Amino acid sequence: MTTDSTTPTLNVADAPVGAMGQKYLAAGENVSLRLWQEEPTEPKPEQARPYETVGYVIEGHAELLMGGNTISLAQGDSWVVPKGVPHTYRIQESFRAVEATSPPARVDDRDEA
Repeated sequence: MTTDSTTPTLNVADAPVGAMGQKYLAAGENVSLRLWQEEPTEPKPEQARPYETVGYVIEGHAELLMGGNTISLAQGDSWVVPKGVPHTYRIQESFRAVEATSPPARVDDRDEA
């Protein structure tokens, strides 16, 4: 088990914040958990990430733009973005969601590009 990038427990108040505003809640060897809290914006540039993402909307509304489709996300909805698939999000109203990524997106490496 590696310990340099593994975070077994962390309070959200102490969570590191990434360049895109995401809070890194916990990271293991095979999965990590992030919290997103965002206000309405234009879509960010489309990205293809080296990890799979699954998410759950706590509150708010956003659109996931992926593969030529627009997927509406509202409170209680979940989503999946496969590894390597180009996508972006358009935040429609104050949005709060948690995402798990596998392999882990980590504050100290591949998530900041």
